[in-house]
Amino acid sequence: MSEQALCWLNGQLLPLADASVPVNDHGLLYGDGVFEGIRIYHKRAFRLQQHLERLALSARAIALDMPYSLAELTAAVQEIVEVFSCESGYIRLMVTRGPGPLGLNPVGCHRPNVILIADQISLVHSQSREQGARLIIAATRRLPFDGLDPRVKSLNYLNHILAKIEANHAGVDEAVLLNGQGRVTEGTADNIFIVKNETLVTPPCTEGALEGITRELILELAAEAGIPVRIAPLAPYDLYTADECFLTGTGAEMIPVRDIDGRELTKCPGPVFKQLNRLFFERIETESR
Repeated sequence: MSEQALCWLNGQLLPLADASVPVNDHGLLYGDGVFEGIRIYHKRAFRLQQHLERLALSARAIALDMPYSLAELTAAVQEIVEVFSCESGYIRLMVTRGPGPLGLNPVGCHRPNVILIADQISLVHSQSREQGARLIIAATRRLPFDGLDPRVKSLNYLNHILAKIEANHAGVDEAVLLNGQGRVTEGTADNIFIVKNETLVTPPCTEGALEGITRELILELAAEAGIPVRIAPLAPYDLYTADECFLTGTGAEMIPVRDIDGRELTKCPGPVFKQLNRLFFERIETESR
């Protein structure tokens, strides 16, 4: 937590250190809630409406009644961005089920908590961002599509946390999760792309990846730039033998990958990554100014 960290809690702005929720909130007890991560650039929330629309869909999917409209949430985000002391940063927007009796049944939860935290975020060291991140393929598997739809951005990230612990133990930057069939889904907090024979490839979300907003932007930019794109299943072999690999996400932005399970990639950062990274930040400037 930085000194600039700020919180908006159910309509009240206050320093993050002063914010609190009841310990019987089902978001804390059971991970029952949904969230979004939103970037701030030039005192503006980037692609805010896409994030809010996805939040609303996640809440609807788990039968969580949103206590604020999208217009009210837009105003709340704008309020915290205006008061936040930094030009750029990161917002974590959460809606919990709210306080209730012990036990999984959410029927007794009547007051969802809405929490916005504005602070800074860095998923990898600056050296890894410049020279390329090191990855492993985790033993921890992504929750199956028929168990929890990956389009629901829920507060329960335990399997991703376990994969991140594997990365920490291996002394690398990030871990890739496979699905139950052994195919690539995503990183612990990011989508994954490879480049092979000048074609950009990313797994379909039906493999278990989040429908990332940054992912969609990269696909959009690639199409505009005339870069061939395929959305297709990937196996570990495809990662090991790729010409380039990189990660994308709201928190990650764009991170080139240097090696995966000790296999060094031939190009890092590669030409496709460099082109898309330039276009990505140009688009941020266009939409944020």
